[in-house]
Amino acid sequence: MKIAWRNLLKDKTRLALSIGGVALAVMLVLILNGFVSGLNAQIGAYLEHEPGTLVVAQDGVQNLSGVTSQLPDSAAGTVKARGAAQVIPILFQAIIFEMHGRKQIAYLVGYDPQMGGGPWRMGAGREPRNDKEIVFDSIVAARHEIQLGDSIEILDRDFTVVGFSEGTNSWMTGYLFVRKTAAETLLRAPGAASFLLVTPSNRVGAEELKTRLKDVSGIEVLTKQEMIANDLKLFGKVFSTPIQLMAAIAFLVGALVVGLVIYTATVERQREYGVLKAIGARNGMLYRVVTIQALIAAGAGSVLGVAAAFGVAQLIMAWRPQFLITFEATTIVQSLIAGFLMALIAALFPARVVAGLAPAEVFRK
Repeated sequence: MKIAWRNLLKDKTRLALSIGGVALAVMLVLILNGFVSGLNAQIGAYLEHEPGTLVVAQDGVQNLSGVTSQLPDSAAGTVKARGAAQVIPILFQAIIFEMHGRKQIAYLVGYDPQMGGGPWRMGAGREPRNDKEIVFDSIVAARHEIQLGDSIEILDRDFTVVGFSEGTNSWMTGYLFVRKTAAETLLRAPGAASFLLVTPSNRVGAEELKTRLKDVSGIEVLTKQEMIANDLKLFGKVFSTPIQLMAAIAFLVGALVVGLVIYTATVERQREYGVLKAIGARNGMLYRVVTIQALIAAGAGSVLGVAAAFGVAQLIMAWRPQFLITFEATTIVQSLIAGFLMALIAALFPARVVAGLAPAEVFRK
């Protein structure tokens, strides 16, 4: 241990570079995984916060987002008759509208404020009271400098902004909430419903109600968790794969930085290692010296990287509120483990140098 510390402290600049390299790599791994976790949370946010345990969609539709669903007119009554305590119809459609000369994508949600299905948290204002009022996601509103009372054109119809919702945005898009009757007019679908948010009665239960609805034509019944999982498969993997690739690259860069620093220190101190081998030190002991050096650098860098990740995440979310970065305990542990794996991988290169040392040859040099 003393030899390892002495080797590291001999060149403090090199040690700082080694710790900094690991810290940056761990921070990147943690931030990128935090992006994925945040994206997953945003994708499932609507269903997670709305009432009900089951979602009824058009036959063949298994996603809330990215698809169009229109239920048969009799669907709500049938679901109610089969054992539902509450059935909330919503109109849900992705739309494109223009704001300040730019195209904007949003999810339009038509709902009945008396029943539910609308914004679960208001940042300002109130919910719509008539078909000419709309609630905007607060981040979308801030991005376009929309104020309460502003008139906004959506699909050739003017709406007055009466509220701002919170927690209803992702970096891809945001939610707009209107009364269901207003959405029916906008989408030219009087009386239509895209989905039903269903709460089974206490005597029936979710699984029993699903079974009772299997033979009903024209509908698909899923639990909320099943539909969220399908949305994550549809959208999450599209973005998580390249992000995870970048995290893997960050891991390799960190391992190479530590490896290069320890390797350079080992090469420079070949004479000392040669003396140790000449007086009887076995390769195993020298391996431990090299490994401890790498573990010290990686340990300090990993802890620093985790701390830096929390700080950088707050800066990113303050600068770009549409990005949500969340850190799960398992992700933090995995990042720390990744830091120590960097150390073990980094120790392989200098260990080979130590193993190949011949004391007599070192003294001749």
